[in-house]
Amino acid sequence: MKTRSLGPIEVGSQGLGCMGMSAFYGADRDDAESIATIHRALELGVTMLDTSDAYGPHTNEELVGRAIADRRDRVVLATKFGIAERDADGHARIRGDADYVRSAAEDSLKRLGVDHVDLYYQHRVDRTVPIEETVGAMAELVEQGKVRHLGLSEASADNIRRAHAVHPITAVQFEWSLWSREIEVEIVPTARELGIGVVAYSPLGRGFLTGSIRSTDDLAPTDFRRIAQPRFTGENLERNQAIVESLRAVAAQHDVTPGQIALAWVQHRGSDVVPIPGTKRRKYLEENVAAALLELTPEQLATIEAAVPADAVAGERYSEGSMKSIDR
Repeated sequence: MKTRSLGPIEVGSQGLGCMGMSAFYGADRDDAESIATIHRALELGVTMLDTSDAYGPHTNEELVGRAIADRRDRVVLATKFGIAERDADGHARIRGDADYVRSAAEDSLKRLGVDHVDLYYQHRVDRTVPIEETVGAMAELVEQGKVRHLGLSEASADNIRRAHAVHPITAVQFEWSLWSREIEVEIVPTARELGIGVVAYSPLGRGFLTGSIRSTDDLAPTDFRRIAQPRFTGENLERNQAIVESLRAVAAQHDVTPGQIALAWVQHRGSDVVPIPGTKRRKYLEENVAAALLELTPEQLATIEAAVPADAVAGERYSEGSMKSIDR
């Protein structure tokens, strides 16, 4: 796999999102297969592993820590803090005060079994605390050698600028895919102006763009897509099937899967963009990595975008409660 730069960090052109190994997509955990998937990813040239203290909560960091215990030097390790807890309706309690930043970092290091994190994100912005206080505390972690680089997730362009003025921000993480393109208007231009890399999470539309989800019945009863993702429910799900059918037609012309076309589109957003598709199985990991090798012409990319118009998606990204935690 080729490499890309997120600011000063060189990483494989595709990372691995580890969230689904421990949380949110149902209760069918298989830690042995998840660890094998992480090991296979490193063999294939994937170097950045993405986790968070909110995944589980906590259990995903522990899993990743076990997986990399004997190969830490091969990993660009990214984790996050800031979602202190969630209630049953998906409302998140966000914390960005300096004391919480320090304690969260210490706890993550212990769970991961490492002495430093390569990329430390604020998972969600605490709008009750000035971003300068939060990033100031994060910068102290850099000075102490506990964190190498700083990032923000789902932050507004204004807060990205304010944070970057306190300490260089290396990467910003946002949902970005063929059916989530809001960041192209303001966030991406801001990041590029400041020399900040963009990490794209859910580049496969939380699995929908693979074509494997045709009905809510395809999701486990505890899968949060049934509960907190309006695009996967009722009429929205039915309307969004047209997007996948359009992708199938394009994919057939290239003899690849719809998911590979969707992922290749994200890979082509720029050399400063690193998608982190999530999976807990080696089979799908290898399919995703193969998409990183697809070379598409500008004409082909235009055809893909025409097949999936940005305004054709039915439903919000998150539930009303979860959207309240998004800084815009």
